[in-house]
This record gives sequence, structure tokens and C-alpha cells, in this order.
Amino acid sequence: MSNILIIKHGSLGDIAQACGAIQDISEHHKGDEIHLLTTKPYSELFKKNPHISNVILDKRLSKLNLIYLYSLMKNIKKFNFSKIYDLQNSSRTAFYKKILFPKATKVIWSSTETTLPEGTTKKDFDKDSVLLRFDHQLKSSGIKTNHTLSPDFSWSTSDISQIKKYYELDKYIVLFPFCSPHLPSKKWPYYNDLISMISEKSQIKYKVVIAPGPGEIKEASNINALCILDNDKSLDISQLSALIKDSSFVISNDTGPAHMSAHLGAKGIALFGSHTTAKKVSVERENFKAIQVDDLSKLSIEKVFDRLKSIL
Repeated sequence: MSNILIIKHGSLGDIAQACGAIQDISEHHKGDEIHLLTTKPYSELFKKNPHISNVILDKRLSKLNLIYLYSLMKNIKKFNFSKIYDLQNSSRTAFYKKILFPKATKVIWSSTETTLPEGTTKKDFDKDSVLLRFDHQLKSSGIKTNHTLSPDFSWSTSDISQIKKYYELDKYIVLFPFCSPHLPSKKWPYYNDLISMISEKSQIKYKVVIAPGPGEIKEASNINALCILDNDKSLDISQLSALIKDSSFVISNDTGPAHMSAHLGAKGIALFGSHTTAKKVSVERENFKAIQVDDLSKLSIEKVFDRLKSIL
């Protein structure tokens, strides 16, 4: 039995997208111990993943923090990993490779860098969709990719029956009208108008709910929807997954919950402006689609509502 390491730090959407690749790696290494190096927001979540044996915490402190760096590298080395799959493919994980296996090829260290198609630069390769990049990386490492292109995030859910009972949730639509403060171009500004239209025109009466993150609870008061919390605190990732999975429909900006929804099999739509494309971030699935426009401020309420009706 060998020890295998997978590196995946985050963010939330990236975590959901990597589930299929993690499953394929695990199935390829049956009988081996699968370890995952990740960050604090996702360490407890990944302990629920049935394809992972052990979770190693990376605090991601400054690379100039030599004491921490030495401690982390010592912790990694003690497992004597026979293979590392870098699914983060960041400058930080490339730095780790230089420390741990400076001359390693894809036989030992599988990453974008070590599996890059011949004649292709990393900059050009990164223009491909996230899932296609994972697919190429794993296939180049000799792994059959049965799940990489179809991630399943359903393992992340937890029991929220008490929360649903408290808020009397049966048929409901979840909105994610928030986005990172430094990326305002991702935010569609007409959620309250959409809520009014859903109330007026839907033949079936749905509750419209929101589930704000810890930094979004104050902003949530500006949205005319039922705010779902757990004892006045934001739902954790597993609770949020369950809320999404049990919903009738999801409408979201391009945020982590949109990617969770896509890979939980939820029905819904994600709204994209010019910041990126739905194809590049691999968000569209059988039940989950995207509306792509140049300027989200010009995306009409009617167009979003019509798309909702056509899918729901």
C-alpha cells in the first residue's frame, strides 16, 4: 500500500469542480491511502469525502515564514508519498514541488506543468475549461477519467430537516445575489424585481430564499427573500449543499454556490457578465445552465424569468 497526495486548496467552486478528478484518482489507486492537502475552510468538509483517507491542513502562511514552511514540508515528507496530484496548479503549489521534488516528472508529480501538451504554453492551456484541463492532466498521468468531466458533489450534504421544518420549506427557489466585493461586475442588480415577478407570474407558489455567507448577512436584508440561517449564523458548506440539492431551482451570480449547484444536480441558472465565460469555468450541466451577456446591468428581468420557466 502506497500513500498518494492530492493538493486542492480552494475556492468553494473549485472544490466542487475537483470532486470528479478526486474520485478518478481514488479509483485508480485502489488499496492505497489517499491524502488531501487543503486549507482550513475545506478541511472538515473533505473529511466527509468517501474517496479520501486523510486530510492534511495547509495554513498557507507566507512563503517567507520559514518555520511554518519547514513544518509543513516535514509533515508532507513523513508520508513518503509515491505520487502527488496537484489539482490546484498555482504558483504556490509549483513552489512546493521545487522544494519536495525539484526534478520530478509526471511519473511522480502530476500537474499542469508536468503534463502540458507539447507545443502549448501554460497560458494558452489555461484558456481551456477547468474540467477539460483536469481531464487532460489525469489522462496524461495514466488515469481513466470516468468522473472528471461529471463531478458529483452530493457527498457534501448534511441533514437539514430541522432547518427546513423551522422555515417551512417545501417548494422553494434559492437565490445567490451576492459576489466578492472586489468583483462587482459579477453582480446582477435586479433580484428584487425578479422576486416580484416570480410571486406574480408563477402558477406554483414557491418560497424564495437566500442563504448568505458570513460576510453577506447584513447585505441580505436588502433582498426581499426569506433569509435562511442556522441559529442566526450562516449555513456551513454541508448545510448549504443540502439546501441547494433539495431546492426547486437556483439562480445565482458566478459564485461558489453556482458551481455547487451545477455539481449537485440542481436545476438552475448562473448569470455571467464579461468577467469570464460559463464554458471556461465548466458550470453548465444537464439541469444547470448559464445566461451570458456583456453587461449584467443590461440583462432584463424578463429574460431571466423566461429561462427559469423553460427549465423549471
